[in-house]
Amino acid sequence: MNILIVKMSSLGDVIQTIPVVQDLRKQFPDANIDWVVEEAFAPLVHRVTGVRRVLPLAQRRWRKARWSETTRRERRHFDQTLKQQTYDAVIDFQGLIKSALEARCARLHPDGFSATYGNRSEACGYEWPVQLLLQRKLPMPARIHAVARYRLLAGLAMGYEPQGQAAYPLSRAIPTQPSTVVFAHGTTRPDNEWKEADWVTLGQRLINAGQRIALPHANAREQALVSRIAHALGDSAEIWPRASLPEIMDRMALCRGVVGVDSGLSHMAVALNLPHVQIFSQPRAWRAGPVGCSHQVAVGGERAPDVDTVWNAWQRVIQ
Repeated sequence: MNILIVKMSSLGDVIQTIPVVQDLRKQFPDANIDWVVEEAFAPLVHRVTGVRRVLPLAQRRWRKARWSETTRRERRHFDQTLKQQTYDAVIDFQGLIKSALEARCARLHPDGFSATYGNRSEACGYEWPVQLLLQRKLPMPARIHAVARYRLLAGLAMGYEPQGQAAYPLSRAIPTQPSTVVFAHGTTRPDNEWKEADWVTLGQRLINAGQRIALPHANAREQALVSRIAHALGDSAEIWPRASLPEIMDRMALCRGVVGVDSGLSHMAVALNLPHVQIFSQPRAWRAGPVGCSHQVAVGGERAPDVDTVWNAWQRVIQ
């Protein structure tokens, strides 16, 4: 059996789809699972145990030069690579027109099918025309956690009921730096940010408790922020060099735990099963926050939590 996952972006959503691979492998041990994903996240999907082929595409980059010869050549190469395999099931986990069109391009076995969401769920991305582009439109609850939604879609498509805790079959390092706490501060949404002064105050408390602070960054703006935080915290704070997602994942896996905002790196902390406090500045924790284990908790919601709330949550997760 050949199964194609179409989940292209963003980082957090890609990570939250990973448990589907484990579910599928349990139900169909001999299945070949391929995954279409944005090129920026392809190195991470390569680390998912059970994925045979990773098919990177570059929609974000192609849109900037849609009609250039380079774009057209790369697009042709992607289409040719995609069509090298016939699939028994093609499942669009994104639920957007752009993802449904990619799923539609895949070659189906004569008895194969394509599937996507049949309706919108609260706070989840969805565009109704996908129902016209793919064959099976599967009903979703009106309110459901993102990970449960992905697992349910796969189960309905393939005829099984997902069981147990979500598992993340990632090849990763073994923790060896139990005194380092990662601050996953970066986010593409300003309304998800936590105040710089609060990061500094929390960092000072952690340092006084014998911890070191690790500060990753992904762009010039974030680099400026972590430079200011590191300057305020002194020698117990380390700015990580800019690195690929697998490299960041490996460094995170070595650490004591993570405090982060609603972002891709926070979801990576969940996938790595690290002690984790996830800070929410808006009521999305029910959809995207960690669930099912006492060493990973969400704080905040209607507004960003204060330092005491985050500190107390950290004390709980490391017990």
